[in-house]
Amino acid sequence: MSDSIKNVEEKDGVIIISTAGYFNNLAGEAVLEVFTEKMESGSTKFLVDMNDSKVVNSIGVSILIEIIEKLQVVNGVMAFTNLAGIVEKTFNIMGITKYCEVYDSVDSALEKLS
Repeated sequence: MSDSIKNVEEKDGVIIISTAGYFNNLAGEAVLEVFTEKMESGSTKFLVDMNDSKVVNSIGVSILIEIIEKLQVVNGVMAFTNLAGIVEKTFNIMGITKYCEVYDSVDSALEKLS
């Protein structure tokens, strides 16, 4: 597992990817790798817990947009939780929040996604 990803687990049919550190191209590629593997095995619901990622850059965001586009083809869902204020603002500016829900906690996200 990458240094950018702390943990990957499945709860109630939702793949939870917990990230760590600066969400840049390396972190984005690590999430894309997990996403691709899980999607190939039939998963369509993803939650990215960014509690330990306080900063994102444009390349990391562009990789997330790529994942969102792939999920739209299969009517899949991607959501985010525990976003730092600046990350949430960036996601709003980049339009990610138009296609993905943002939750305050993993538990509240699972309630809606499961």
